[in-house]
Amino acid sequence: MSTPAPAGAVRRVVVDTDMGIDDACALLYLAGRPDAEVAAVTSVAGNCPEEQAARNIAHVAGLAGLEAPVARGAAEPLPGAPPVPRDSHGADGLGDLGLDRPSPPATDETAAALLVRLARERPGELDLLALGPLTNLALALRADPAVFTKYRSVVVMGGSGPGGERLSDTNVTCDPEAARAVLSAPHGELTMVGVNVTATTLLPDTALDVLRAAGTPGARFAAAVLAAYRDIKRRRLGRPVIPLHDPLAAGVLLDPGLVTEAVTGPVAVVRDGTSWRARPDAGPGPDARVVTAVDAARFVARFTATLARTSAR
Repeated sequence: MSTPAPAGAVRRVVVDTDMGIDDACALLYLAGRPDAEVAAVTSVAGNCPEEQAARNIAHVAGLAGLEAPVARGAAEPLPGAPPVPRDSHGADGLGDLGLDRPSPPATDETAAALLVRLARERPGELDLLALGPLTNLALALRADPAVFTKYRSVVVMGGSGPGGERLSDTNVTCDPEAARAVLSAPHGELTMVGVNVTATTLLPDTALDVLRAAGTPGARFAAAVLAAYRDIKRRRLGRPVIPLHDPLAAGVLLDPGLVTEAVTGPVAVVRDGTSWRARPDAGPGPDARVVTAVDAARFVARFTATLARTSAR
């Protein structure tokens, strides 16, 4: 698991994201934490097409006053991935609220190239937070098979953990070959925060009221897109819930003490009907730390307070 930073230390985080609603709130959360610095952001197709993800990154970075470099990544998964509906976050990835988002940034360096370069230039200094399908990470691995050993830690929002309800694992299903390559590659500390945990870390409607009352640009945006997320969940699942999938992964990276239970061992990517899951499984490959329970109430309170403070710097 990601080790605690020394008192006063700042974690420098590279965020790889398909920038849907919860990804956006994870980026705002990192931007609002004094113990975090967003070192770079890379886009990947997943919750929405890659171009939309890049536009969303630019929009959220503007709200948070972030000036981190952005690199655009894979528009398609590795060959063999099944078709996956992109309707959980709206067509634009941010709830189809008609937001005036900027054009996607023009970048000369691909996401995979940026991930490799930063790891080479700053070994042991950076944490890698993967919030979407792992396509960019798999492409980086092809360029440098040891790339993940050079990051201080790697935290993956994906997988579905051992036992319990078999929940849809969209990030793995979107690109199972990429997930298999990444999770079996040499790495240092790798933590998997799966949907079996994130789906039970729920934001109450009262938190939306807190964000609206805060009145800052970041808080107002978060309240609007999270309310849209709740409404999408109501239509798709029949339950008006707001799971904090990606924000929880960011929270675990910064605060390993949030984890109350975890198992350690190799992780396998397995087919489960029409979808795929990553889960702890005996077999070859390096060990990963798989989170199985967290202090959800403490994280939700910290998340709400942080976003209520977030505004353009």
